[in-house]
Amino acid sequence: MSQIKLEPQADACRLQDLGVHNWGIWSKEVSSFPWQYDATETCYFLEGDVLVTPENGEPVRMGKGDLVTFPSGMTCHWEILSDVKKHFNFDE
Repeated sequence: MSQIKLEPQADACRLQDLGVHNWGIWSKEVSSFPWQYDATETCYFLEGDVLVTPENGEPVRMGKGDLVTFPSGMTCHWEILSDVKKHFNFDE
């Protein structure tokens, strides 16, 4: 199974092509929790600093300006180091 795909500091053209600014917004305060993805999620971080550790994998740090794709079926642990606000989209 593929792991987290991180596109650091995604450029405006890429975001426009994806229609990111039409996606929903999710916010969460500093916290730590387990998560499992039932569908592939692509998100763009407007704020925050996060460590996401896939089960049996290495932690991936992400935050403001990053475009990130989480694969369907992935189990992981989120550690939100500073409050998060992100656009998100789930593939159907």
